[in-house]
Amino acid sequence: MKRNVVLYLATALVMLPLDLLFLGFVAKSFFTSQVGEMLGTLRVAPAVMFYLLYICGIIIFVTGRPATTWQSAVLFGGLFGFFCYATFELTSMSLLKHWTWPVVFVDIAWGTFVTAAAATIGLLLTNWIVSKI
Repeated sequence: MKRNVVLYLATALVMLPLDLLFLGFVAKSFFTSQVGEMLGTLRVAPAVMFYLLYICGIIIFVTGRPATTWQSAVLFGGLFGFFCYATFELTSMSLLKHWTWPVVFVDIAWGTFVTAAAATIGLLLTNWIVSKI
């Protein structure tokens, strides 16, 4: 149980700053230029719920087993991110008239990367912290 709490917090510690940096600074003008007319004011509650649930998904499907290696965290974290972000992006592309293919490709690539990074670094941090306790 202690390991899972540390794993959750370590994964969040990696995922949140990376995603906020990307969405708030690196890709903000890109998304605004592509789908800006669809963007509204940030709704904090759904955003918080997304991160709480998504990080649970990373733990359940990628890093939760004690025998998980960093190599499998990279692979399965990337795949988890790819499938989750592709589901959102392709659904958006099929239903929203102002969605664009560049947004689909950029966001799927980002989701693949950030999930693999959060899963892997979160796992490595957890293994280090748990070994010190």
